[in-house]
Amino acid sequence: MVFSSILFLFCFLPLVLALYFAVPSKYKNTLLLIFSLIFYAWGEPRYVVLMLLSILLNYGFGIGIDNAGDNRGKKRVAILTMAIVVNIGLLGFFKYANFFVDLLNSALQTNIHLQPVPLLLGISFYTFHVLSYLIDVYRKKEQAQRNLFDLALYITFFPQLVAGPIIRYNAIAEQLRKRVFSSDQFAEGIRRFILGLSKKVLLANPLGSVADTVFATSAMDLSTGSAWVGIIAYTLQIYYDFSGYSDMAIGLAKMFGFEFAENFNYPYIAKSISEFWRRWHISLGSWFRDYVYIPLGGSRVATWKIYRNLFIVWALTGFWHGASWTFIAWGTYYGILIALEKAGLEKLLSRIYPFNHVAVILLVMIGWVFFRADDFGYATEFIGAMFHSRGDALFDSQALSLLSLNWLQFAVAIIIAAPIYPSLRKLQFGKTVTKVLAAAALLLHFFLFAEVVLYLINSTYNPFLYFRF
Repeated sequence: MVFSSILFLFCFLPLVLALYFAVPSKYKNTLLLIFSLIFYAWGEPRYVVLMLLSILLNYGFGIGIDNAGDNRGKKRVAILTMAIVVNIGLLGFFKYANFFVDLLNSALQTNIHLQPVPLLLGISFYTFHVLSYLIDVYRKKEQAQRNLFDLALYITFFPQLVAGPIIRYNAIAEQLRKRVFSSDQFAEGIRRFILGLSKKVLLANPLGSVADTVFATSAMDLSTGSAWVGIIAYTLQIYYDFSGYSDMAIGLAKMFGFEFAENFNYPYIAKSISEFWRRWHISLGSWFRDYVYIPLGGSRVATWKIYRNLFIVWALTGFWHGASWTFIAWGTYYGILIALEKAGLEKLLSRIYPFNHVAVILLVMIGWVFFRADDFGYATEFIGAMFHSRGDALFDSQALSLLSLNWLQFAVAIIIAAPIYPSLRKLQFGKTVTKVLAAAALLLHFFLFAEVVLYLINSTYNPFLYFRF
């Protein structure tokens, strides 16, 4: 089940909201846990038992670490090590087993056969949730959760179960015990959810279709225009896909009284690669910083070790996204760029605004080619097509057709990638104007939701139909 489905919007969500506000406070967490497990089981019914087993194991690990005595005691370290091995082992098996077997066969010329291992829904996210909880208990930043149902809810809470954001246990521990509900918070949750849903359905989906069309074309047949249309579409699609999902998760959490931290902060306005990653998937970047980079020594070590730490973190970041060499290359690519910035490139770029912003966007788009491409060969040929025209025409019929059919989606997506809306919300107006704007905002959200529903009901419906060339 996904948030952008008729089933979720008109069956699952209304039902869980109605029951949530009907039951007494002491049963609210249990209700959310039940519905979170149903939400997960809808997509992965065979693996709910595995998730429940994981919850029980990590419940025991947390209490074991908490009861083990001294902060640096051997027993404490041993339990944490065992917990990390078990959780990383499960993640490694379900996400990377096929990759490692293929790698072994290629390196040793063997013919080991492994039945394709299914990728468990959301396993990367809930593994990182669990690890942050256990490590924080080990560091004595939090006490182990004694209520099994509350820990299970933290791990499985459906708004962030499938695609994040990665919520730290210490950010939600108090909210699991007690939440203060307000109608303003609920209304803000609805608004945020609709905006995220609109990003996903009205922008990410159609732009994704454009990118899919281009990336399905042989690189040797791509014109320079088609290559740029494809990578710009994908650059916008992946942002509105990820940030839209985060907006929906944050909005849903607010409806149930939870507050999640922001996960995207207009990354495409960044003036350096480092700034881009402070704005993009913030919860993932901070997780790797706090649980990998800093424990390795961070920036308080010898210079060569700083660069080593950066490369380790970024190689792992790439590998976390997927079991493929192109993902590892994508992560390493950013490790190199950020290492160069630390070596002085960032200061140099800061002196040449706005060209530094243009350079960042260009470098990000090149990175997205590796992220989207199926293999190195296609990625390098695609980048070649971006900068070297094949044939006489810069824009072929494919590029012109895709632009004519989708130009408004491109325009809207580019405009709202800048923080225009937050800036407008900060402006001070008189009472009459404020009321008019509030009414207009309400109508806009109603219109957006109606457009999303029409799009979902009728796959041929195009909300931008009358704006084509």
